[in-house]
Amino acid sequence: MDPKYQCVKLNDGHFIPVLGFGTYAPPEDPKNKTLEATKVAIEAGFRHIDSAYFYNNEEEVGLAIRSKIAEGIVKREDIFYTTKLWCTFHRPELVRPGLETSLKRLQLDYVDLYLIHFPMSLKPGQKFYPGNEQGNVLPDTVDLRATWEAMEKCKDAGLAKSIGVSNFNCRQLEMILNKPGLRYKPVCNQVECHPYLNQSKLLDFCKSKDIVLVAYCALGSQRENQCVDPSSLVLLSDPVLCAMAEKYKRTPALIALRYQLQRGVVVLAKSFNEKHIRENLQVFEFQLSSEDMKVLDGLNRNIRYIDAKLFFLTTLIIHFLMNIDMEALAWLLPDPLHVDSDAADISDAGDWTPHFCLKPSCLAAHAQPQLSLHIRKERH
Repeated sequence: MDPKYQCVKLNDGHFIPVLGFGTYAPPEDPKNKTLEATKVAIEAGFRHIDSAYFYNNEEEVGLAIRSKIAEGIVKREDIFYTTKLWCTFHRPELVRPGLETSLKRLQLDYVDLYLIHFPMSLKPGQKFYPGNEQGNVLPDTVDLRATWEAMEKCKDAGLAKSIGVSNFNCRQLEMILNKPGLRYKPVCNQVECHPYLNQSKLLDFCKSKDIVLVAYCALGSQRENQCVDPSSLVLLSDPVLCAMAEKYKRTPALIALRYQLQRGVVVLAKSFNEKHIRENLQVFEFQLSSEDMKVLDGLNRNIRYIDAKLFFLTTLIIHFLMNIDMEALAWLLPDPLHVDSDAADISDAGDWTPHFCLKPSCLAAHAQPQLSLHIRKERH
């Protein structure tokens, strides 16, 4: 078998290609950019395509997939397609309609993988960030275990072959895994992961539970993304990564991708540049030494590129369900953010009560919200 089609087995028996193509694009980008890039990716050999309802580009991604099927380049069963349940669809009765909305946009009969996009819930509505008259984003009180039961029904109905989660920490994963009557474990957890945020603790936990870790933002992040701090370090300019690229006669991006594959992480490569898309498939043509893997492990700085304000809201909302120490939220305050994936995994909530006001940005529809936070200590 061609090595670029290498797969790993999921805990439900299905297989996921270890290299995927990420399709997120900033809202200001023309839609045909996603369409053409996805076509190029499939022509080049990508068979794992990752998108989401939130990306607002599933019509274009679906058209690209269908066009390559029509051309005889691939069959539907050759493509592993992932989409994600947005936060306004967490109520159990909305989970299947949320998936059906994505399928209608894609004009596909099923998805290969359906993920809960974030472990937080927002009030149902047409907007990504539903708000009240004061402009405050409205959270919803939903037990994610009930959401997961609805995800299981989507799998039973054949609308999704596999189901999983995204942006979950260890505690949140355990909430699902320990759910009474659990019928299907999450097959994967998709999180930000790269040499500056290697998620080693989360990776070890997922491996112990037979859950695949899928890395997004694996090459750092592009500066046009409005939720990324423009002053943050540029991963692909890291001198260690660049020196290793010189040693192996590869690009820094290929070193970063190969690092993930050798750790047992499924990795998403995002680029809309045709040269880079094709180049990224060279990740299967070489191997890093064990010594160099240790060097790359040492690059970890617990730096996130994706603005964690959504993660902050996540922690606030799940506080009451997950019994998380509110003092652990201090790591979310600095900007740029230096965080540990398990920083919120602390027991004993004590007597902290969160009070917050979250306002959607006046920028593009999917821009990250602006956050004004107030936490005061109260006696219960």
